[in-house]
Amino acid sequence: MRRRAPSSRRFSVWLLILLFLPAPVWAEGPSHPAAVASAHPLATRAGREILAAGGNAFDAAVAVSAALAVVEPYSSGLGGGGFWLLRTADGREVMVDGREEAPAAASADMYQNDRGEVIEGASINGPKAAGVPGEPAALVHIAKKYGALPLERSLAPAIRYAREGFEVTERYRLLAEFRQEVLRRYPRAAELFLVDGKVPELGTVIRQPGLAKTLARIAEEGRAGFYAGPVARELAEVNQAAGGLITREDLAAYEVVERAPIAFEVAGHRVVSASPPSSGGVAIAQILRMLAAKEYAERDEVTRMHLLIEAMRRAYRDRAVHLGDTDFVDVPIGRLISRPYNAGLAATIHPEKALPSEYLPGPPAARAARHTTHFSILDSSGNRVAATLSINYPFGSGFVAGDTGVVLNDEMDDFVAKPGSPNVYGLVGGAANAIAPGKRPLSSMSPTFVEGPERTLIVGTPGGSRIITMVARAVLGSIYDEGGAEALEHWVTRRRFHHQYLPDAVQHEPDTFSAREREALEGMGHSFESVGRTFGNMQAILWDRKNGEVEAAADPRGEGKGMVLSPAKP
Repeated sequence: MRRRAPSSRRFSVWLLILLFLPAPVWAEGPSHPAAVASAHPLATRAGREILAAGGNAFDAAVAVSAALAVVEPYSSGLGGGGFWLLRTADGREVMVDGREEAPAAASADMYQNDRGEVIEGASINGPKAAGVPGEPAALVHIAKKYGALPLERSLAPAIRYAREGFEVTERYRLLAEFRQEVLRRYPRAAELFLVDGKVPELGTVIRQPGLAKTLARIAEEGRAGFYAGPVARELAEVNQAAGGLITREDLAAYEVVERAPIAFEVAGHRVVSASPPSSGGVAIAQILRMLAAKEYAERDEVTRMHLLIEAMRRAYRDRAVHLGDTDFVDVPIGRLISRPYNAGLAATIHPEKALPSEYLPGPPAARAARHTTHFSILDSSGNRVAATLSINYPFGSGFVAGDTGVVLNDEMDDFVAKPGSPNVYGLVGGAANAIAPGKRPLSSMSPTFVEGPERTLIVGTPGGSRIITMVARAVLGSIYDEGGAEALEHWVTRRRFHHQYLPDAVQHEPDTFSAREREALEGMGHSFESVGRTFGNMQAILWDRKNGEVEAAADPRGEGKGMVLSPAKP
């Protein structure tokens, strides 16, 4: 039976005039700066506004999450969910699990036809692809339990952006074009995100009055503003009328879960990352511990690449076989991340030869990868947040729930529609991640902290199945001090490669490998698949605790912004 977290109490109501106060000027404070790095400049600005108003990192996390829900409707939103990794200044660590849940009417074979074949597109397009949203509950929970400001104040920037609008960028156009056919299929989505059925021109202002009203209701009523009353009724009725499964009872039953993060030590550093239903922390632990067992730091560059690819292969194989929602299945986390187990896996890595994935028993098949969003926050007291949020595919299911303005997720695709059948990201799995009522789908989202002897890294990225390997490489950079004086920029910008067990190929960005490196790796038995474009959108903060310096970096592959907020000197 599912273990549920305690119910959230409603927040007190503050005057709505607080929603429209201008951003205060950054004030004097402790010696080390605060910082925000997010995937959109307006979201970073929202975080700055709340920190400047006296909020802590957790208030800022609420503000940035809600702002991204408005200005990145293709990446996250109130109709989705995510994982918020928190560490308080006094050292308490927790992962707030606001992941979506399967509706009560969901079943293991709901996306199969009468012949047991997976119905193409059924788990990614339209209202039936949606799980019960978790982000609104998570924002209320974080504000109430960890924040210093009223929820109304932290949601004010997002409400303002929804009412006044934001301008269409190249990134918006790219993703709207990718999902244009599905957006056209649903009138409310087409009305909000397209212009006369076409992708809007650069600079077009996108306004979302329905979403502004929903955010304002949450600001006023807390959890009940979304999971009960008019919003819940509208969302459920519209979803069901169009063929979806979400009911008012599903919404009322949804609860945030606080989970202990995955934490482990390697090479004198403590790494803290997401726990199941994310596979991120377990897989990152496995990759790093295999590499430590193979004396990664002592190897030449080509051998490092080979060892990293082989460690990725084995970690993703274990992901496919073992991982799922621990409220429903037993996952041997302790064994999977242990030094002895990973030393055993490392022993199967030949120093000069690739092991074909078919020699590692597990589920068959695979495909490609896409979207989500991430932000990192540090306040001047040392509180920190790494949060990765998603509605899964760009613009989620493509379905807007009536007057609520909420774009519903298509996270049901992160379950296994049929054991051995790949999802839209090419990931495979078995019974541990099968669909069940109330269950949370397995995720790759990997918000992460790295605590070194002198420095702290706060990091994460979107990127579907490739999230884990991107974050693992950033963590490796931090542990082994790669990149020199421009370390943070190096970790965030360097070319990326990825292996996920199946398909048995090294997926990579263009120009990742030199001719010499590629020839050497091919000689070891590796095959390559260029994805033809960049991937990921890493947002990171590096805090040098020894000298009090802070850096923030937003991935140049996206349009985000990193901002360091230096307190005024006395």
